[in-house]
Amino acid sequence: MNKWLLGAAVACTLTLGSVHAPVFAHDQSTDFRRTVEAESVVVTEHRTRINGERITYKAYNGFLPVWNEEGHPIATLHYTYYERQGVREQEKRPIMFSFNGGPGSASVWMQIAYSGPKALRVDDEGFPIQPYGVKDNPYSVLDTTDIVFINPVNTGFSRVLPGPDGKMPSRDWQRETFFGVNADVKYLADWLDTFTTRYNRWRSPKFLIGESYGTTRVAGLAHALQNRQWMYINGVVLVSPTDIGIERNGPVKAANRLPYFAAAAWYHGQLPSDLQEKDLYEVLPEVEAFTLDTYLPALAKGAWLDEQERADVARQVARYSGLSEEVVLQSNLDISTSFFWKELLRDEGYTVGRLDSRYKGIDRNDVGARPDFNSELTSWLHSFTPAINHYLREELGLKTDLKYNMFGPVHPWDRSNNNTGEQLRLAMAQNPYMNVMIQSGYYDGATNYFDAKYNMWQLDPSGKMRDRLSFKGYRSGHMMYLRHEDLRLSNEHLREFILNSLPAEGEAAKY
Repeated sequence: MNKWLLGAAVACTLTLGSVHAPVFAHDQSTDFRRTVEAESVVVTEHRTRINGERITYKAYNGFLPVWNEEGHPIATLHYTYYERQGVREQEKRPIMFSFNGGPGSASVWMQIAYSGPKALRVDDEGFPIQPYGVKDNPYSVLDTTDIVFINPVNTGFSRVLPGPDGKMPSRDWQRETFFGVNADVKYLADWLDTFTTRYNRWRSPKFLIGESYGTTRVAGLAHALQNRQWMYINGVVLVSPTDIGIERNGPVKAANRLPYFAAAAWYHGQLPSDLQEKDLYEVLPEVEAFTLDTYLPALAKGAWLDEQERADVARQVARYSGLSEEVVLQSNLDISTSFFWKELLRDEGYTVGRLDSRYKGIDRNDVGARPDFNSELTSWLHSFTPAINHYLREELGLKTDLKYNMFGPVHPWDRSNNNTGEQLRLAMAQNPYMNVMIQSGYYDGATNYFDAKYNMWQLDPSGKMRDRLSFKGYRSGHMMYLRHEDLRLSNEHLREFILNSLPAEGEAAKY
């Protein structure tokens, strides 16, 4: 343990125990507080099995400051750092920095449901069950890489700190400093520099993973870390990616929805029988080809589309979407996602979920153009909120009365000058070691999988880095890892990506 960690362990409560029943060094009943310290950490020791192998690890559940140029702490970020024990050559041990999105979302989702050593207690398809909580994750990539789950400002337990005068900074100052595409990347890159120094991980191979808006975040961070902190990254994983600043408006935006519509309709048995009898993986290539070769050009013609061609396209769109030809024509061939979520199962009295269309909802009225609520997010909050609060406070020993912000106050978010896709391309070009993998669920209607493929196709127009880009799809939604089989598969893909992105002994970073 380095000097900083030793001091932090003395300053806070050091806990040592098993994964199931940590033993606390002293009675912490008086340690609850609503304020947050700039720096503190609680350390616990745990054992688990991953892919049949016994793993011992430490969990560092702590706070680390964001500094201003004068050296004053202006915010503190809550993080959980999982470090495998018994590693002989730490300089060869990868470390992965994990972010969720929103913007305004905590790191809870991937921490206790995807790559970490704990998995959410849900059924095999991802629906909530009681009692709420977590269980061991036998598919975690902790056997392969150490992992840091990071909560940006105002998410989780992370907070803005008072100034030297004891007063909170203005909301305008906070927005300029933390709450925007470029501000977010800037302060997080600084924070990662501090973390890497404190935990002595400068020589380790480094990976970034982000989900949803977190993909915008890590795309920008890959460039900022290399160009401002001189910290080079081996790989970036984009889970259910946003547009990352890559334009896809107009006909492209409309056309790219159709493969997702087909997947959701197939799941709910709404396609014609000849398509329904096929496997999803047989249906989607057919729909993708129609989308690129026929649907997109037809939408581009707009009002000048020949009437017979319009009728033919409407017939095929209806066939692939599970909607009626009449509805497709009334939509001028351009079907909004919110209308699709309302319309697909309207006759059965249900809506389908936005982030995961396997989930059903019930509205006050069957008429209307959009669902009353997001059925999938409501379901997830059922499970995640009690689980993360119990896990961090009881199993990892953090005693605080702070509210854990599943979604924190970060809006209005400054989305201007979003060039993160180009920044990621440039970071790849600058670094021959860097690879990028995209993971998407076929039933995600918010960041649909065909948009993710389009991002990949447009990221490097030259095609010179094509062999360093890969796509993986899953039979689930935005958080594909909630479905048990996809939890196993997505972690295996992640593990393979990390191992394949490590250079061979003596392999230089050069073209």
